Amino acid sequence: MRTKSAVYTRQRKKKIFRLAKGSYATKKNRWRMVIQQVERSLNYAYTGRKDNKANFRTLWIIRLNAAVREEGMPYNRFISGLRKANVVIDRKMLAEIAVNDNATFKKLVEVAKVA
Repeated sequence: MRTKSAVYTRQRKKKIFRLAKGSYATKKNRWRMVIQQVERSLNYAYTGRKDNKANFRTLWIIRLNAAVREEGMPYNRFISGLRKANVVIDRKMLAEIAVNDNATFKKLVEVAKVA
């Protein structure tokens, strides 16, 4: 007896059609176009998530550079000074401290200057 796959095939297609919802023109209702569109969209979403991380790191570095220059020191000397002083804080937290807690940040700059 032959097995029929109509139910499974329809479920699979419905799932992909749902992902293509909101796409332009026939990219949301023609099967071949839907497959291409969803594949492309998921690819862009993946690379976008990676780009987002790089954008945030750039933002943190810009904020740190501005805050450190107010204290009369360039960014690269600040980071190398923290490394020499064995201060292990990532750029995200350093930028957060620079924006919200100025007194602590000044102490970190002094630590970097001494090192």
